[in-house]
Amino acid sequence: MAFSISDLLVTDDLTILLGLIAGTVFLLRTFYRPQPLVHPILLGRQSEVAKVRNPGESAVYRNYGTGLMNRFPLRPHKDVHVLSDLVRSDLEAPRTLWSTKITNAALQDRVASFGTGLLRLANLQTQESNVLLLLNDCIEFLIADLALSSHSIPSMTLAASNLLSPVLDTHPPSAIITHAEFLPTLLELIYDAGEEGRHHTIVVVGEPSSRVMASVASKVKVLLWTDVEREGFKVPKIMSPLPKPSDVFSVSFFADSDGHVQGTQITHTNITAGVAAIHALFPVSALLSSLDTIVSSHSLGGTYGRAIAYVAIFEGTSFATTESSKLFRADEVTVKQDVADVLSAQLHTIPSATILFLKPTHVDALVDAILREAKKSLVLNAFAWRHKNASISEGFVSKDTLWDRLVYDAARANVIGEGAGTVRTVIVGEGSLSANLLTPARVALSCPIIHTLTHPTVVGPAFALHALDLQDFSTAEEDPTKSFAPVGPPTVSIEAKLLGVDDSAVEDGADPIGTLVVRGPPVTKQLSGEDLESSSGYVNVRTGESTSSGNADDDDGWVNLGYKIRVLTNGSFRVAA
Repeated sequence: MAFSISDLLVTDDLTILLGLIAGTVFLLRTFYRPQPLVHPILLGRQSEVAKVRNPGESAVYRNYGTGLMNRFPLRPHKDVHVLSDLVRSDLEAPRTLWSTKITNAALQDRVASFGTGLLRLANLQTQESNVLLLLNDCIEFLIADLALSSHSIPSMTLAASNLLSPVLDTHPPSAIITHAEFLPTLLELIYDAGEEGRHHTIVVVGEPSSRVMASVASKVKVLLWTDVEREGFKVPKIMSPLPKPSDVFSVSFFADSDGHVQGTQITHTNITAGVAAIHALFPVSALLSSLDTIVSSHSLGGTYGRAIAYVAIFEGTSFATTESSKLFRADEVTVKQDVADVLSAQLHTIPSATILFLKPTHVDALVDAILREAKKSLVLNAFAWRHKNASISEGFVSKDTLWDRLVYDAARANVIGEGAGTVRTVIVGEGSLSANLLTPARVALSCPIIHTLTHPTVVGPAFALHALDLQDFSTAEEDPTKSFAPVGPPTVSIEAKLLGVDDSAVEDGADPIGTLVVRGPPVTKQLSGEDLESSSGYVNVRTGESTSSGNADDDDGWVNLGYKIRVLTNGSFRVAA
C-alpha cells in the first residue's frame, strides 16, 4: 500500500504538543546554557613566549598581559615607591587588623611613635642596627616592620621557629621584639649561648610575669612595647632620610629542602612588586576593595605571607590570620591545618571573610567536609553534582544557581558558618594542589580557585592560575591522585624558563619539561654561604649588596627555584609529579 505525501503531513493535537515541547527544550538549552565567564580565546594563550631559545633550555615565558617587550609592573600604584607608601593617606575609612579597628592615619601615627621610641630607648642606629622580629602575626608585627623600614633599620624574620637558634648564633641582632609568653624561652637561649660581654635589648609585646622579669640578667635590657610607643608619643618624632626603592629593609630566613638555613634580602621594590602581583590576580570585574576581608594561613615571617598582609594594608581591607600561622609557641603544640584552623580567624573581631589565602591541606579539609554534608541530601546531591560539573566544564561557576540553593548553600553553612555566603575567592599557595581536587573544590566552594606556585625567595606568587580558568587538563594516561593541578602562567612581574629540557622532544612538538628558573622585580637576592655562616659579611642596607662576592644566583639574575615543571600548550605551567 503506497503512502502519499499528504498522508505524512497530517497533524493532530499530539503532534503540535510534541513540537511545542521540543521547541521549548531547544530554546531553554540554547538561552539558559551557562556561558563561560571568560572567552576561551583568552585562555588559549596565557604566556607570551620568546621566539628563540638556548640549547638545553626552553624559551623565556612571560605573562601574556605583560608581554615580552613591556616593562614589569613595579608597584600597585604610581605613588607607591617604598614600604611606607603602601599605607595610603587617601583611605580614611577604618578597617580591622586582627582584633584592632584602626584607620590609616592612626596606623601611621603609631608607626611614627614606635619608631621614635625605639630609636631613643634601644639606642638603635639608622643603617647600622638590625632588629629580629620574633613575633607571631599581629598588628605589632606590621607596626614594627613599617617603623624600622622608615628609619632604614633592616628587620630579620624567620619562616620557622626552629631557625631561631642558628640565626641568633650567626646574626646576633641589635634588638629583639617578641611576645611576653615567649620571653622565658628566648632568655634561656641567650643564657645558653653564654656570650661574654654582649648586651641584649628585648622589646616585649604584652605583660611578662614578675617571676620572668626577676630572672632577667643584668646584660639583658627588657623594654615594654607600651613604654616604647608611649615614649614616641611624648617627644617630637624623629625623621630619618627617605629610603630608596632599592634599599634592603628586611632579611627573611628559611630552610631549604635539605634543611639548611637560607636567607634572602627583601628590598622595597621586591615588596611593592609582590603586592602588585597579588593585586593582578583578581579580574577587573572582581577587584579587591575596602569592603573585603582577607584571611591568610601564611605567616608574616615568610615573603609570601608578608606580601599578602601588605596587600590588605594597601587595599584598605580587614585582615587576620589563622591559628596555624603562629610560629612561636610556649606550649609547642602543633596546630592541624584543617577546617577548625580556617575558622580560627573568626576568633578575631573581623567581618566575614571574602578572600581566603589557604594551603592545600586547608582546601582538602574544607572540600571533604562540605561534600560530606552535601551527600546527606541523597537524591538532590546526585543531580546537583552532575549539573555543577557540567557548568564548570562550560567555564561557569556561581553560588547563585538552583543547585546551590537546594544543596550546597546549606552544606557550606554547616561547615563554615556565617561566612559561607561571603567567600568569593580562594587562593591556594605554599604547596601543590592535587589535580583530582580542583574540580571538587570548585563545586563545593562555588567560587574561583586560584592555584599559585610560591617560593621563599619570591615575594608574592611566582605563578598563578587565571581566576576564571576552569579547564581540566587531566589525561587518561596519568594518575590524577599523583599529579598536580596547573599553576597558570608567570605572574605579571615574573619571567621564567626551564633548564635541562630535551631539545629533540621540544623540536618534535612535545611539552617542555625541566628545572624552573625565574627572575623579575619580586625575586629577592639570596645571602651567600659566607654571609649565612658569619655576620662579618652582612647586608649593606643602602646598596642591597653583600660584602662577600658569592651569590646563589647567576650573572643574569636567574634564580633556580628547584621545581621540575612542565609547560602546557596554552602557556600554563604545571609542577611535574
